[in-house]
Amino acid sequence: MSAILALCLTHLKAGDHVLCSRDVFGATVGLFQNTLQKFGVEVSFVPLTDSDKWREAAKPNTRMLFIETPSNPLNAVADVAAMAQIGRDIGAILAVDNCFCSPSLQTPLLLGADIVTHSATKYLDGQGRVLGGALVGSEELIAPVMAFNRSCGPTMSPFNAWVMLKGLETLDLRMRAHSENAQRLAEWLAEKSSVEAVHYCGLPDHPGHALATRQQQGFGGVLAFEVAGGREAAWQFINGTELMSLTANLGDAKTTIVHPASTTHGRLTPGQREAASISEGLVRIAVGLEDLEDLQSDCLRGFAALGR
Repeated sequence: MSAILALCLTHLKAGDHVLCSRDVFGATVGLFQNTLQKFGVEVSFVPLTDSDKWREAAKPNTRMLFIETPSNPLNAVADVAAMAQIGRDIGAILAVDNCFCSPSLQTPLLLGADIVTHSATKYLDGQGRVLGGALVGSEELIAPVMAFNRSCGPTMSPFNAWVMLKGLETLDLRMRAHSENAQRLAEWLAEKSSVEAVHYCGLPDHPGHALATRQQQGFGGVLAFEVAGGREAAWQFINGTELMSLTANLGDAKTTIVHPASTTHGRLTPGQREAASISEGLVRIAVGLEDLEDLQSDCLRGFAALGR
């Protein structure tokens, strides 16, 4: 969040307008909707995958487009090249939150994006050890951010930076393993009668599958699925698991599980969650590096807790 804040306070000023996807991390919504508007920055939220809506919502003072793709937690996929073209047409920079894919599976700059943001806490570290964020872009766009950081101080400690650099040494290997485990678990969950829907862009019936196949080098390690019975059923499933860690973090070597409506998106209003398709029965699993059969067995314990 410090990285996104530094990006915004460097490249936006009072009177500017931002177009942000509805399908972003809950804290990002709060930053744009609450904090930035206190500084006179106007913000509009737009459906991630509808390019026409982005063009319609653009204003003469639009200076930034901000998207997260694939989105958290539903894996909605935006056409980065198309969004970059919209940005060029209206004179706005395109910032892409690449948290779910990491640089190993997606390179938005090569698709036309201007700046990429990372929650380095996630896959860049890879073992849930330290907190950090990162911005990647041209020297022209990043140099002012570095000047802002020197003056205002949102920087990580040298030790945390070293941990992140060590994590990068195994990033490609880890992302391949995360993706393989998630793909197989998603396919397995899709066959379960207790599951109403599985949201993972690696599944052929996912709306963003074809686009993700073109612009990504893999589908990532995060999936979400819906169980009937709303929040109570989702909590029962989560409480029934034993191996998976109950935490809102992702990108760890161990698998984590969470109820988005009450955690990652818990600060949003019910209307905002509905607009982002965050249902009460939605469960998110950030698939780790454990043996797949162990993860399946843990899910079966969750289903047993539902009595199904």
